[in-house]
Amino acid sequence: MSAEQGIPISNQSRPVNLLEIANRTGGLKPQSKSNRESFNEVFKAELNGGDSIQFSKHAEARIYSRGIKMDAETVGRLVKAIEKAEEKGSKETLILDKDSAYVVSVKNKTVITVFDKDSLRQGVVTAIDSAVIM
Repeated sequence: MSAEQGIPISNQSRPVNLLEIANRTGGLKPQSKSNRESFNEVFKAELNGGDSIQFSKHAEARIYSRGIKMDAETVGRLVKAIEKAEEKGSKETLILDKDSAYVVSVKNKTVITVFDKDSLRQGVVTAIDSAVIM
């Protein structure tokens, strides 16, 4: 896998403290694009750096507010799921994990929004053309 297609993930599975990252980068409510990029840069560094999938401002807020744990193992599974969806020609996909779900722009490798189990049961997911079960 090239650096353009995914991220190098170490074999370590360690939790990422989003609150700590948010505090170092000015919070989860970026007031400018540069603050959001700063959050993404620190988030990538916490997951061992490199080219990564991106998290939209909305997804970052959902991860934080819903207490969803993100670690290198989860991001690695997301990368693999996005690659599978891309192989099938998907554009927008729903990725289902055991405890959460992610709506992802496959082309941009960007997580658009994140659901926990309870939120997913209460809603309808629209504007997707595929689903990947991790």
